[in-house]
Amino acid sequence: MKYPVAIEPGSKSEAWGVIVPDLPGCFSAADSGIDEAIEKVKEAIELWIEVALDEGQEIPKPSSLRELQKRKEFKGYVWAIVEIDPALLSDDIERINITLPKRVLARLDAKAKSAGENRSAFIANLALMA
Repeated sequence: MKYPVAIEPGSKSEAWGVIVPDLPGCFSAADSGIDEAIEKVKEAIELWIEVALDEGQEIPKPSSLRELQKRKEFKGYVWAIVEIDPALLSDDIERINITLPKRVLARLDAKAKSAGENRSAFIANLALMA
């Protein structure tokens, strides 16, 4: 998925500001230039999406760059497109293999059972809480 981002150029005394118009409240900034600004806003987008999915919100589709460029509030901004890994949006189940010592696996299974979950659900919940 590719999101257009509006970048407010910085200076020696001001940071580069970045806004993601399609994701309300999603923004970032960087001191060292446009490359850092784009990297930081990519991280902000990924975190925004993760929180929205955890809260059951729908993820907005990216707008047309041309349409966004016409908006008065972005006059003087530089535009870029930030690509986000589509796997971040997927709830598809994927089978994986992991290798653990038997003692760790036994503890994992005991914890999962006491939580009323199977091994996979327990691991997934741990990862989401981390």
